[in-house]
Amino acid sequence: MRAAVLRTYNADLSIEEVPVPDCPADGVVLKVLACGVCRSDWHGWSGEHPRVKPGQIQGHEYCGEVVAAGPGSHWQVGDLLVAPFILACGTCPSCREGNQHTCFDQRLPGFVEPGAFAEYVAVPRDFNLARLPEGMSPTLAAGLGCRVTTAWHALTGRAALAGGEWLAVHGTGGIGLSAAILGRALGAHVIVVDVVQEKLDHALSLGMDAAVNAKDGDVAAQIREITGGGAHVSVEALGIPQTVNASIRCLRPLGRHVQVGMPVGHHAVQEVDMNAVYMANLALYGTRGMPSHRYPSLLGLITRGKVDMSPLIAREIPLSQAGAELAAFNGPTPPGVAVITDFSR
Repeated sequence: MRAAVLRTYNADLSIEEVPVPDCPADGVVLKVLACGVCRSDWHGWSGEHPRVKPGQIQGHEYCGEVVAAGPGSHWQVGDLLVAPFILACGTCPSCREGNQHTCFDQRLPGFVEPGAFAEYVAVPRDFNLARLPEGMSPTLAAGLGCRVTTAWHALTGRAALAGGEWLAVHGTGGIGLSAAILGRALGAHVIVVDVVQEKLDHALSLGMDAAVNAKDGDVAAQIREITGGGAHVSVEALGIPQTVNASIRCLRPLGRHVQVGMPVGHHAVQEVDMNAVYMANLALYGTRGMPSHRYPSLLGLITRGKVDMSPLIAREIPLSQAGAELAAFNGPTPPGVAVITDFSR
């Protein structure tokens, strides 16, 4: 099968012929129909993610068709499935509490095991997978795999965003734009922050209430002025010190900061304005992924027409362009995300 393989950090992926994966006893092999290209992939491609090593087949936002099922699987050949990027064990204390995204024994295709920048991907522990809802395209489903699921859990499972509250989103890449769209669907007033005016204009065209260009002065002060005292909830979607502190400082007293951006590599340890946290009695939440049992709540919102996530998908690309998409994360990116839909070239 064809696969895009990371051979050298910060270099184009190598398109190679590799063996089709064996089917796990407790899982399936999927023919990959679509796979998103995510900033988390970029962290591995650039050498910043400690678990991603040369030789890795990346890709963790995938949707596919079952072509083989192990004896422990409850899926059938021909089923169309979408996967969370964390495959939980189902038996550890976190899983038994319903927090599969904090599983003590995670399987991570695309980071540690071969992922879906390939024609086929093996998926163990396939009880984590969900059936593709009727009428939803594999392209859209793949775009949900990491960005939208994480944003959904950040807003509803961590920050408990309520209708009528002010939500600030710092960074309008895939996960930030997802948080903004979902926040608006939940009835919040949404402010987006970025340094790319085109991305801010795109977010405003989707109905966001206000936009702040971070090049134009003190972001936190501007948000406090727009909101009459500060945001109730602020999502940081980049993982860098400037936006982390802007997110914390833009909150009103008793506000909630949610750390969604991945702070790895040289940003793993940061200087944070803890005085702002202390003085305003703020709450800081971390979030990564979403418990698999929450898929129905998110997919149902989309299939019932309560929220339209299609503006998230900007480009459909062939497998051979995955490396170029990763390299694009080195600088400001255009609105929307890329999804691989052609694995033949």
